[in-house]
Amino acid sequence: MAAPSLWRHCPGGQSEGCAPVPYALLLPGGRGCVAPAQWSWPPAGGSWRLVPDARESDSGWGPGGGGASMSWLFGINKGPKGEGAGPPLPLPPAQPGAEGGGDRVLGDRPAPKDKWSNFDPTGLERAAKAARELEQSRYAKDALNLAQMQEQTLQLEQQSKLKEYEAAVEQLRSEQIRAQAEERRKTLSEETRQHQARAQYQDKLARQRYEDQLKQQQLLNEENLRKQEESVQKQEAMRRATVEREMELRQKNEILRVEAEARARAKAERENADIIREQIHLKAAEHRQTVLESIRTAGTLFGEGFHAFLTDRKKVTATVVGLTLLAGGVYSAKNGTAAAARFIEARLWKPSLVRETSRITVLEALQHPFQVSRRLLSRPQDALEGVVLSPSLEARVRDIAIATRNTKKNRSLYRNVLMYGPPGTGKTLFAKKLAVHSGMDYAIMTGGDVAPMGREGVTAMHKLFDWANTSRRGLLLFVDEADAFLRKRATEKISEDLRATLNAFLYRTGQHSNKFMLVLASNQPEQFDWAINDRIDVMVHFDLPRLEERERLVRMYFDKYVLKPATEGKQRLKLAQFDYGRKCSEIARLTEGMSGREIAQLAVSWQATAYASEDGVLTEAMMDACVQDAVQQHQQKMCWLKSEGPGRGDEPSPS
Repeated sequence: MAAPSLWRHCPGGQSEGCAPVPYALLLPGGRGCVAPAQWSWPPAGGSWRLVPDARESDSGWGPGGGGASMSWLFGINKGPKGEGAGPPLPLPPAQPGAEGGGDRVLGDRPAPKDKWSNFDPTGLERAAKAARELEQSRYAKDALNLAQMQEQTLQLEQQSKLKEYEAAVEQLRSEQIRAQAEERRKTLSEETRQHQARAQYQDKLARQRYEDQLKQQQLLNEENLRKQEESVQKQEAMRRATVEREMELRQKNEILRVEAEARARAKAERENADIIREQIHLKAAEHRQTVLESIRTAGTLFGEGFHAFLTDRKKVTATVVGLTLLAGGVYSAKNGTAAAARFIEARLWKPSLVRETSRITVLEALQHPFQVSRRLLSRPQDALEGVVLSPSLEARVRDIAIATRNTKKNRSLYRNVLMYGPPGTGKTLFAKKLAVHSGMDYAIMTGGDVAPMGREGVTAMHKLFDWANTSRRGLLLFVDEADAFLRKRATEKISEDLRATLNAFLYRTGQHSNKFMLVLASNQPEQFDWAINDRIDVMVHFDLPRLEERERLVRMYFDKYVLKPATEGKQRLKLAQFDYGRKCSEIARLTEGMSGREIAQLAVSWQATAYASEDGVLTEAMMDACVQDAVQQHQQKMCWLKSEGPGRGDEPSPS
């Protein structure tokens, strides 16, 4: 049995929107189908319409209406030429397993055994019966209108559903496109990653291959180098062996050659002995004749020349005058150069014996212009400023200072002074103050520097006094520890160089001078040579300070080394609160027998003790401890002096 025209065959059992069955009922517009198992009567949500051919629609069965959609039921709209609906179309075959099944029968009819055996036509029969009844009714037109309206409504609903379906399809398509794009992007990313990984792996392999090649090349180079070194060593060994062999052969050949030459020479000499002796005699005779002729010729020429020179008075006179002028020029240049050198040396720098001086030289003025100008503009100071002496000694040295100052003003002759006494009693300090007070320059030298100079001592001594005589302001020459080289020449064992230096000193100080003043200082003046004592005009004894002088010294050095650092400047030193005057008086009583230098050292020890403490505070207990240490050291010194022999530790007496 062939399929009716309202059925559409689904090729392969599958069509757009169709179930996987051979035949399906198409929906309106061909946008879907209903499988036979899903058929029902009456249709849900409307009625089914039957289209005889494809000119109205591509559908077979479907809900809706409109126009002549129900013409096969009501007999209207019979086509363009008024033709009928045509013969009734057969019903679709029943689907196996559909509603009704294969066991259903139509009334008493047996179930067919073909492929349409599962189709139930009762629904169509009831629809046809209902259509006939409706056509005979007077409300057929109203029903038709109603059906048309329902059909239009259903079509609109179907169109809206189609639109929704199309929108859903478009959305699905866009999502599919987006998914495809995302998948393509992921694919590209993965491909890129794979390419990068492949490139990295290839690069790694390339680097590894390159490193392997480098290692192989390095190994090959090392092997070649080793082979070359071995080859060079072998060649060097062969060359050395060859050279040694050549030298050995050359030495043997040389020995053989020398022996052969010696034998040949000896043989020739034996054979030609007479001839050689004859040649020697001939050469000697010829040389003697030549020498005699030369002497005879030279004597003749010299005699004739000397005779011609003596007979010419002008030549003799010119020769004598020239030799005389040459000798005079050499002598004048020598003495003039020496005088100029002494003059420059005396004015440009100080002698080697001078340790300290206030005299301004040209070099010092160029090196320190501000200090020199400040020294030139300074006013004369008091001769006893900062010097603590006993009242009687102070009066005497003040008289000496006044007399020296007046002597300089009157340009008279200076008197020589000897200051003796224990060390540290202020002799050097008074000499400096005396020079500054009188407006003179001072120069300090020590006697211990003379003996080590040896033969140069005499020259240095003359340079010293030449330099002293060039002073315009007058020079106070202070010789400290003068007994070191001005010893007795008769009883003391001194070297010849020191004796010559002493004689030079005595020669330059034999007369008084208005250029320099000699001031000697010694702890043992009894060791002076008698000629030195003869040159001394004034002798001053500097004794150890008594209680009043010690108290003044303690207060002065306490103010200088303790109070000023504690009250001025950065004040790094601090002083505890106690009676300073009482403490100074007490320390003066405890320091009996100590010199001014020892008291100054005691004040310096106070300052050092304060700086060594954690808080930098000088207390009364610290000062007492320093005083005890200083007293113990002084007692030890006195014991040492007494142990050296009589007169060493005692106070010296003037000679």
